[in-house]
Amino acid sequence: MISSIIFSILLIGGFAWFGINIKRIAANINIGRDLDRSDNKMERLRLMTLVALGQKKMFKKPVPALLHTFIYVAFLMTQIELIEIIIDGFTGGHRFFYPMAGDFYTIAISIIEILSVLALVATFAFLARRNLLKIPRFRMDEMTGWPKLDGNIILYMEFLLVIFIFTMNGTDEALHLRGESHAAGEGGFGFAMSSWYGPAIFGGMETGTLHILERVGWWGHIIMVLTFMNYLPYSKHFHIFLAFPNVFYANLKPKGRLTNMESVTNEVKLMFDPNADPYAAAPPTDPNVVPQAFGAKDVNDLTWMNLLNAYTCTECGRCTEQCPANQTGKLLSPRKIMMDTRDRLEEYATNKRKNGKDADDGKALLGDYITEEELWACTSCNACVEACPVNIDPLAIIVDLRRYLVMEQSKVPTELTGMFSNIENNGAPWQFAQADRLKWAEED
Repeated sequence: MISSIIFSILLIGGFAWFGINIKRIAANINIGRDLDRSDNKMERLRLMTLVALGQKKMFKKPVPALLHTFIYVAFLMTQIELIEIIIDGFTGGHRFFYPMAGDFYTIAISIIEILSVLALVATFAFLARRNLLKIPRFRMDEMTGWPKLDGNIILYMEFLLVIFIFTMNGTDEALHLRGESHAAGEGGFGFAMSSWYGPAIFGGMETGTLHILERVGWWGHIIMVLTFMNYLPYSKHFHIFLAFPNVFYANLKPKGRLTNMESVTNEVKLMFDPNADPYAAAPPTDPNVVPQAFGAKDVNDLTWMNLLNAYTCTECGRCTEQCPANQTGKLLSPRKIMMDTRDRLEEYATNKRKNGKDADDGKALLGDYITEEELWACTSCNACVEACPVNIDPLAIIVDLRRYLVMEQSKVPTELTGMFSNIENNGAPWQFAQADRLKWAEED
């Protein structure tokens, strides 16, 4: 009875804290500007199934993709055992599904054990990739300090979670062989892994010790699950949940197609409208509505999709690895753009909650986090967007920040000034009048 009460308090408290963090992150994302992504729902569902659930883009790198699949599938399958643990925790029972499921139960737990072994192998492989192998994308400047530690912490948690599962199943197998398990019946469970290592490792221990170790494994499993769940909102691994909405709401338009600002588009349409009066007074505006800036200076100028992208970033570095600017030694790293956006959003939202919506901390995403040099190094090639396993779009943030520099601050690199003048005067980036641009075709 006491254990059921303790379990209920832990479970309810864990899910309540997780809900509070989900609400906080949702509020942070909603700081962004509105953006309509409600079109083509069937196509969005198809992409979400292929990319988020099916891990399609991960398999561009087969070895890490296979290792990631081991952990991913093990995570999904262990939810079956987690449901049973929750029922047992509330009722005070043990292996709730075992009497009613029979052989199917044995098969299901055996699959979970095999996947857990594969997940353990993948965990060691990822620890080696991050800490021993000198893989360039894991050794860049933005991956020092907390980002590196964060990547390791989640792997340590996965290791402990598997150890607790094996301890729980192995000791229970040894107890069941003696007829001392809390689960009804005699003889072994017959699980694929624990039926072998259980008697081998735990068979020589006293029954009382086995009962203690089985409870250590059981409680350790659920405590690690709750700890893991509540660590995710503070970690890059929150993509476990956010990858699905992020892919669903991703931009479906061709990657080379940039978005146009509505206010600029309307002005251009008026210029081409022969019936429009250029001297007509502008329509009255609502004094309570703050005019939208050209481009973005801070996170509140970005769209909610940009901010969702920032929280979804896995920090895998595939975007930076494929970036031609980064490959040639430029300062730009698309991964850092997403990490900086997320860090600034957390800072901005925390200040807003503490001091009110009008509070100004004197900082901005542009300048304090992301420099002009980084922005102008971008070639707008979309290699980062194509490389991302969960369809994150760093280029959208880069373009909006550059728009602010050009349209609000008139800050343009000298190399681009001549091009802009040529476009304005000649209708092309080159210093030739439109009448002269096709003369090459007239030559013999």
